[in-house]
Amino acid sequence: MAAPADLNTLKQDLTRRMDGALESLKKEFSGLRTGRASPALLEPIRVEVYGANQPLNQVANVSVSGPSMLSVQVWDRGAAKAVEVAIRDSGLGLNPQAEGQVIRVPLPPLTQERRNELAKQAAKYAEAAKVAVRGVRRDGNEQIKGWEKKSEIGKDEAAKWSDEVQKLTDQTIKKVDELLAEKEKDIKAV
Repeated sequence: MAAPADLNTLKQDLTRRMDGALESLKKEFSGLRTGRASPALLEPIRVEVYGANQPLNQVANVSVSGPSMLSVQVWDRGAAKAVEVAIRDSGLGLNPQAEGQVIRVPLPPLTQERRNELAKQAAKYAEAAKVAVRGVRRDGNEQIKGWEKKSEIGKDEAAKWSDEVQKLTDQTIKKVDELLAEKEKDIKAV
């Protein structure tokens, strides 16, 4: 890649990539169960129907029907049993109850042990996001060093740009930590 016209071009690219890591983290967090019912809880579930393994949201509509109850409206009556089995076997500790094309999914109260497991999982997701952000920082710094080596930018400019990349990294890591603290608080709330 040729040297950018200015630091802003590099920062925009790195910011876009770091924001992608944050969005990915938010999506992973939405799948972690807290005390409230959320359709996002069932997002990772895949259902074996029509000879293919499909995401649940492509065969049914998931909605909240109470503080601790999800309702899954299956579009095809023939797929209802497969959806019920997929939810039961998802490893989320859920026990769905089929009523025709509607499957009710009561969410049992979380035990303290399960809350601790979820908090650990959230921490793993956050650490993976930090690793991704640091990878983006490394890529940015490698680009800067390459441009400096080719004499496309000077040593002082390279140092200034590296400082900017580090500031951007620090801001994003701080956001990851804030998201994690918020999620842990949510998980531990009874």
